[in-house]
Amino acid sequence: MRLSTSALVLGAASSAMGLEQQILGGDSKPLIDLDVNAWTKPLEKFFGEISSEAKAVWDEVTLLAPDAVEAFKKQVLTEPKKVNRRPDSHWDHVVKGADVQSLWTEKDGEKHREVGGKLENYNLRAKKVDPSKLGVDKVKQYSGYLDDEEEDKHLFYWFFESRNDPKNDPVVLWLNGGPGCSSLTGLFLELGPASVNKKIEIVNNPESWNNNASVIFLDQPVNVGYSYSGGSVSNTVAAGKDIYALLTLFFHQFPEYAKQDFHIAGESYAGHYIPVFANEILSHDDRNINLKSVLIGNGLTDGYTQYAYYRPMACGDGGYPSVLSESECQSMDNALPRCQSLIKGCYESGSAWSCVPASIYCNNAMMGPYQRTGQNVYDIRGKCEDGNNLCYSGLGYIADYLNREEVKEALGAEVSSYDSCNMDINRNFLFAGDWMQPYHQLVPNVLDKIPVLIYAGDADFICNWLGNQAWTDKLQWSGQKDFSHADLKPLKHAGKEYGKVKSSGNFTFMQIYGAGHMVPMDQPEASSDFFNRWLSESVTAYICRVIPVEFECMHACNRSTAFLLTQLEKNGLLAYRRRLLRVERVEASHRDEVKVSTRYERDESRVREMKGKYKDKTGWIRVGEDVEQRRRRREEGKDARAKRRKTGSLAAWL
Repeated sequence: MRLSTSALVLGAASSAMGLEQQILGGDSKPLIDLDVNAWTKPLEKFFGEISSEAKAVWDEVTLLAPDAVEAFKKQVLTEPKKVNRRPDSHWDHVVKGADVQSLWTEKDGEKHREVGGKLENYNLRAKKVDPSKLGVDKVKQYSGYLDDEEEDKHLFYWFFESRNDPKNDPVVLWLNGGPGCSSLTGLFLELGPASVNKKIEIVNNPESWNNNASVIFLDQPVNVGYSYSGGSVSNTVAAGKDIYALLTLFFHQFPEYAKQDFHIAGESYAGHYIPVFANEILSHDDRNINLKSVLIGNGLTDGYTQYAYYRPMACGDGGYPSVLSESECQSMDNALPRCQSLIKGCYESGSAWSCVPASIYCNNAMMGPYQRTGQNVYDIRGKCEDGNNLCYSGLGYIADYLNREEVKEALGAEVSSYDSCNMDINRNFLFAGDWMQPYHQLVPNVLDKIPVLIYAGDADFICNWLGNQAWTDKLQWSGQKDFSHADLKPLKHAGKEYGKVKSSGNFTFMQIYGAGHMVPMDQPEASSDFFNRWLSESVTAYICRVIPVEFECMHACNRSTAFLLTQLEKNGLLAYRRRLLRVERVEASHRDEVKVSTRYERDESRVREMKGKYKDKTGWIRVGEDVEQRRRRREEGKDARAKRRKTGSLAAWL
């Protein structure tokens, strides 16, 4: 779901140090100099030499948290869950990866596999979920497992069709973070079709993201939620192979969804996952995954940049009052240079030997002072309401519901118990050095191919909006200059401003007001609005496509999504897919301005004349045309207009 509280102070070593722990390398007295060569030397052959600064952190951790060091030395793995593997006869579909791998096709006279990647060790199991048994939603649903039989890994997923138009609406994969938190928490706590109340009853969510998209909720990596394994996954890259296999086999079994646009969305540690997963998918030219964009909410992506903004957020520079004293704020300032030096060493070496000290020191020094106040790390506006469930009682309700035998039976879950977050997975990722890896360096390659949205609730501390705005501005990519210079513009829904947005090229950043770490939970209407806008090509791609290049307006689209959004709002357009849109060039001094007007009309005679060719369920016709094209059409006369109708030009219907 998100970065866990147990990892805030000394990562997984927080329990060993307690709430009275010292700040490593802070203003405390020098620690006893320990000789750790006895156990560090043997590890150097695996991880390489360690810097003196990183070794100093290991010295301090050895004194303050010996159990954490012992965990690292032993490479602790999660204890396997108790499992009741269901026979294949229990499932409606079983897809063998080896069978899919053996399918060949011919292109340009050459034979090659229909889909790329190594799938022979993977299988996919799926069953249709009876909506009446659970009452979560009335739409078509599937649940099941991706199995890697060789590695004994089994990932659980739950799919919900769109409530609107599943034959045409896009498909979205949702991922919570942690690392080690179930995506079913996102389903029931944030953006899914229902929530679970304190009476463990299902409550409908009118702002569900499956209102206009089909959504897959995936428990990953293994040993998270309903997923299980005899071993463990402790790094993001390893998890990426599993995601590609899951999607490939799922879309093979259900080709009716494969033709739709596909998007990956997630939050928190998904800021690590999504750049890796997107690159893994895009690396396969022969794929059945129609990836169109990615969305990361309140993510951890570039630790070097983002950790510099914990002090400003905690000390009153993020839009909310300071929760720390001046001396505490100063201690964080003092600790930052050493923290960033350690992270830089991790970026350069990439080894756990260097990355683990960076995680341990920085989490303790930059997050520890805030965490000790008892303030909610996911929402700076209040205290933790439930210390046993990562501050939110709702997580306990969800776990109670998903541990019911009738629920597990209906979904085909094979584990004996469900936990919202697995802290062993969290620890394993930290001690594998994954926490501080520079996954932001993968984002430029994604931007070269598809749009990327980074959104952040402005009340979150742990993955705060200041840090997310900073790393997006500093990211080195082809459009960095234009993006960093773009202004933040108001983002509105129904005339009410709920955030700010900036965009250039394929990159967009949004700040969402009054939302913590989980934006869809805190601001459901706002999240539905920007989510639907993002999925709808009406906001950017469609607008820019209908503005001809010769009118010198294309750079307005590329320069600022915010500008377009503002114009759309001024003219009452909510940017949903079946609204009719007409874009006109403004005869004004600023040639890059765009004026948007809308028409809402239902012309039954035109629908009949088109014989349903462009008719959707509502009977609406979508059109887009500029002033010059309409003028040219009038000059060409009725015959030319009729000819264009026959060729299928939507522009002819203005």
